Amino acid sequence: MSIAPRLQRFMEKNGIDYEIMPHDREVVASKIAQAAHISGNAMAKGVLLKSDHGYMMAVVPASHHVDLQTLSHRAHERLGLATEAEACSIFDDCDAGAVPACGSAYGMPMIIDTSLDDQDELYLEAGDHRNLLHIDRQAFAKLTADSEHARISRPH
Repeated sequence: MSIAPRLQRFMEKNGIDYEIMPHDREVVASKIAQAAHISGNAMAKGVLLKSDHGYMMAVVPASHHVDLQTLSHRAHERLGLATEAEACSIFDDCDAGAVPACGSAYGMPMIIDTSLDDQDELYLEAGDHRNLLHIDRQAFAKLTADSEHARISRPH
């Protein structure tokens, strides 16, 4: 697989241009950025979160951690990390752990770390552990147009 089918349909339906960029197999976002020779600040990682009301996705740079306290405060509810089993169930057309930073393609709201808005080029998981999607700032803006943007992470 080079791109998850649901993600591919979403990108095409919304007219979002992308390139597929292969890399050596890695599973941790910061290591994927290293393997692909890109900055961890330009690698958008999707973090699946859950609450009593369902799931949402936080999208942050690979070089950062999600600040759950800040996010919970913004959402006015307690948010936690979803389990691997929950992620596999939702992202059933992806390899385990290869969550694309595009919750919209899977019917869930997203909140985007504002530091990603400053990147000219961005990279996100394609749904497997061997390929990234490479998009420009305009495509990222289109991808996240319906999402809230806020400072929701801190560097490792």
